[in-house]
Amino acid sequence: MVRFLQTSDWQLGMTRHFLEGEAQARYTAARIDAVRALGEVARAEHCDFVVVAGDVFESNLVSTRTIARSLEAMGSIGCPVYLLPGNHDTLDAASVYTSAAFRRACPPGVVVLDRAGIHRVATGVEIVAAPWFHKPALTDLAAQVLREVDDPEPGVTRILLAHGPIDVLSPDEDDPARISLAGLEEALAAGHIHHVALGDRHSRLSVGRSGRIHYSGSPEVTAFRDDIPGDVLVVDVDTEMHAARPHHVGTWTFTTMRRHLDTADDLDALDAEFAAIDPKDRTVVRTAFVGTLSLADKARLDDLLERWDESLAARFTWTGHDDVAVYVDGDELADLGVGGFVDDAVAELLERARGGEGEPAARDALALLYRLGAAR
Repeated sequence: MVRFLQTSDWQLGMTRHFLEGEAQARYTAARIDAVRALGEVARAEHCDFVVVAGDVFESNLVSTRTIARSLEAMGSIGCPVYLLPGNHDTLDAASVYTSAAFRRACPPGVVVLDRAGIHRVATGVEIVAAPWFHKPALTDLAAQVLREVDDPEPGVTRILLAHGPIDVLSPDEDDPARISLAGLEEALAAGHIHHVALGDRHSRLSVGRSGRIHYSGSPEVTAFRDDIPGDVLVVDVDTEMHAARPHHVGTWTFTTMRRHLDTADDLDALDAEFAAIDPKDRTVVRTAFVGTLSLADKARLDDLLERWDESLAARFTWTGHDDVAVYVDGDELADLGVGGFVDDAVAELLERARGGEGEPAARDALALLYRLGAAR
């Protein structure tokens, strides 16, 4: 029996376009912190080693600082760490793994699987590695390496480490790099391998019927489409038995708020929902609101969002999915006592907001005017 920790898609050095300033810096640091956190899991679970199934780095062009800090975190894990180059950090001529910065900072026990084939990692335990040497890959790298290796000796446990989309999950039927699920299941049934650790998918997922093919997902969320991010797997396996248990290590959340807003009660519920987010400084919210609001309620919505924007890591409107109409009641503006030299401008905006030229912009302008007037 061997116990190891499976992870993938660290993509250290990743940036997100919706994060700015210190939020981006904290997110970058959180991805390295996740490496330390999974090390705590590996130590607590007495894992023999850690495997990273591709995309350790966001690209081969990450900064030397990112390389040094990442390797320091890997060195703190306390057991061997095996890194598989993926499609983001291929073993090409510009590979991060052959850079002077990597060689200078790489601690003992951190091993790059820089050749396809068998790597003996312990007595009776072998990794069958399928690294990426260039992008795009022109074949199913997992199937290719399995064809090239001999059958294992009796009693030897083999772990296949590969990176890429499984064919039954990939919509791109013309992608030559898709990994054949049927081929993996056949190799498992024949005893050529005993566990398949896959990378590329950023959400945890068990694939197929054997229960031995797993994506661990990224240890920190990367996108709003990630279903089950932030996990790693502790795997127990030998030639006869198998078990894989998830552990959550991620600390950031990307969430989408789709809400219908028509009344003050809807805004009360939205305000309470924002208040309940914890921790706010590690949560990114993508909002998609539809409905119809009065000028007063639209002004309140704008105030509400502005207030919570100060606490959240980021919040932005999901373009193309947000459609809040504003109905204009002239009495709302009259109640503010605007008067004076802006009366003509208000009258023109009201006309446009009621179906004239530039209707959406006019409504936004009136909503802003209402906010400014209400703040006096």
